[in-house]
Amino acid sequence: MSSTARTLLRAVAVALVLVAACLGLGGHPAAGQQATGTGASDADRARSLQAQIAAETRRIAATRRGLEAAQARLSRIEAELAAHEAEQRRVGARIVAARERIEYLENRMRRSMRMLERNLVDAYENPPPDVVSVVLRARSFGDLLRDAEFRRRVAEQNAQVMDDARRDRAEVVRETRRLVALQERLRRIADRIEARRNEARAVTEALIRVQRRQLARRAAAASRLREIRARIAALEERRRREAERDAAARRRAAAEGITLASGGVAQAPPGAPEAVRRVIAAGNAIAGLPYIYGGGHGSFKAAGYDCSGSISYALAAAGLLSAPLDSTGFMSWGEPGPGRWITVYANAGHAYMVVAGWRFDTSALRGGGTRWTRTPRSPAGFVARHPPGL
Repeated sequence: MSSTARTLLRAVAVALVLVAACLGLGGHPAAGQQATGTGASDADRARSLQAQIAAETRRIAATRRGLEAAQARLSRIEAELAAHEAEQRRVGARIVAARERIEYLENRMRRSMRMLERNLVDAYENPPPDVVSVVLRARSFGDLLRDAEFRRRVAEQNAQVMDDARRDRAEVVRETRRLVALQERLRRIADRIEARRNEARAVTEALIRVQRRQLARRAAAASRLREIRARIAALEERRRREAERDAAARRRAAAEGITLASGGVAQAPPGAPEAVRRVIAAGNAIAGLPYIYGGGHGSFKAAGYDCSGSISYALAAAGLLSAPLDSTGFMSWGEPGPGRWITVYANAGHAYMVVAGWRFDTSALRGGGTRWTRTPRSPAGFVARHPPGL
């Protein structure tokens, strides 16, 4: 693997680690985990997600640039591979030519050896006569010269055949070695081509995997951002409706003579909803008034209140009740179970209310002349109800 490919692969590995460790998109809350539900926390989450999406977009752009560089490198490698393949074809053609040359030389060497063999056999079977026999057999001096010339040419031809055979054998050896070298070169070219192609594919595929993960993470963050924005919009809409309901409650309370105290025994905790604050303020306004059986049932404005009349007065101030109820009526009012901020405990003979940890109960008048107390009371024998959302 080349140094450039190793550098790219190291960069890919670092990118994978950074994606896994630094994105911190966090996933969805675990089962049972409660969101704060406040507009501020949702807005903070939205801003955090927007920042994460922006950071992820920058990382995707960096990965895309790396991918473009890797693809450009792959294009260069493909061009080099094309050149290598062309060289491979040329070497293959030379190998074919070398094999044909070796075959030609071997055939020529075999022909030369057969010719030499025939000449040697002929020379063995027909040995040359001695000089006296040649002289005696010659009819003239010309015959003598022709016979000597013939034998000289035969000897030269045999020598030439032997020289040709030796040269052909040496050339066959050289061509064979050259063929082996060409084949080895062809093998190295093939290995180099495969190695370069694998490097380019590995770098490109690794970057594509990084890009897919980054895109998936950004899509998940964008989906969560949409959910939070929808929740913020729903919260704002609920606050708008509550504001309208509170305004209507104030108008109705003013029309019906309900007083809202600015201070008193009970105090709303920080972060309490406006409806809770109004219930406490209304309770403070009548906290010291005497207990009167049936008080507060004919009209919200009265000189004294009984248990259910007191609760009706306080709830009506926040727009949570439109008409007074007796204790039996509170047994089916609102929603079942204790509420987060307000809970009414009622049975056929009595009713009391717990608001933000304060008990609003006419029985507390005996202890301190006010309907508010921090002393808890057993809910045994009472039905617990609460206003929706509170």
